[in-house]
Amino acid sequence: MRAALPSAILRDHLPPRPKGRLVIIAIGKAAASMAAAAEAHYTDPLEGIALTRHDHGLPTRHIEVIEAGHPVPDASGIEGARRIMALARSLNEDDFALVLLSGGGSALATLPIDGVSLTDKQDITRKLLASGAPIHDINTVRKHLSQIKGGRLAAAVAPARSLTLAISDVAGDEAAVIASGPTVPDPTTKGDALTVLNRWHIDVPAHVAAAISAADESPVPSDPCFQHAEYKLIASGAGSLAAAAKLATAQGYEVLNLGDRVEGEARDVARVHAALALEAKSKNQKLAILSGGELSVTFNTPTKARGGPNQEYALALALALNGANGISALAGDTDGIDGGAGSADDPAGALIFATTLARAHILGLDPQAALDAHASTDFFAALKDLLETGPSMTNVNDFRVILIERSSATKT
Repeated sequence: MRAALPSAILRDHLPPRPKGRLVIIAIGKAAASMAAAAEAHYTDPLEGIALTRHDHGLPTRHIEVIEAGHPVPDASGIEGARRIMALARSLNEDDFALVLLSGGGSALATLPIDGVSLTDKQDITRKLLASGAPIHDINTVRKHLSQIKGGRLAAAVAPARSLTLAISDVAGDEAAVIASGPTVPDPTTKGDALTVLNRWHIDVPAHVAAAISAADESPVPSDPCFQHAEYKLIASGAGSLAAAAKLATAQGYEVLNLGDRVEGEARDVARVHAALALEAKSKNQKLAILSGGELSVTFNTPTKARGGPNQEYALALALALNGANGISALAGDTDGIDGGAGSADDPAGALIFATTLARAHILGLDPQAALDAHASTDFFAALKDLLETGPSMTNVNDFRVILIERSSATKT
């Protein structure tokens, strides 16, 4: 986590003051912490807006912090995005926009295209999240329902110069996907957005499909707005996995780093990882299996059960390991909140041990039934094995580690 905290990493990437105005535009779950780190670096005068998730705000001197809904957008997100665009359009060529992006920005910066209402966007977002669609597909739709994403913020900033500093929460760290790429060219089209909706069987009202078809395409790479728009990645899941690998090595583990691009249904990925862990156990290895990325949970029917992809992964992993001795694991979202209702007190994830299933049996819990009902939060809460951190003020997506001990030094 220290490898991705704005307070620790942002300073080394901040540019000198411009001749004109210096305006901070921060969007994402780490927006307030990135804005606060920028304020600590620069002397006054300073102005700007930080649009972040509810309960993710921090005190700032001059930069206004606006909290909004995530993962389902709300009216505060619309107001925040509208004010950001107005601020961007107020810049002239002597001014400079420092854009601070982090994961979550796609849902937070909500400014629907003409003909699409907030209710429309909320409904489509909920359906996409429940469909199991990967974040790349979800963001493709978001970009073509938006007046700020897909390079449109860069168009508003021009002719002023800008530098975007990004903390990545997406597999592969694609600039066009992080917060839906508001300051970089968009490789997708409105036709791609309609294809995604069809692929995941998302029913949208006819007026929404018509609005997407009628909207302007995103700015292309040759658009003049990108001539003075610089972009730099400053933290990612890969960097945090490397930091974790270094720590594990120092503690005597071999490391199997599966990378930061792991995607798929949480329970399916868990079964694959369990097989790797059991194989290592059969070879008596002392091994740390690390992985990042973003997993999905598909809801076939509406449910009020509580859980998130990391908790569901942990529960499926415990079932697949079936109490194997000397194997423990942690799965959590680095933003400190794993699914749930989006509240600051939602768990970050869960931990499992060789004793997890046995303790569940003693308490009368049925782990398979909990998995089938997507009720992983209730299951791990009963065991007191939830990972509860509160908002971390950064976001480099999921982090999972499975620790396999040698039989001569089994720990549970």
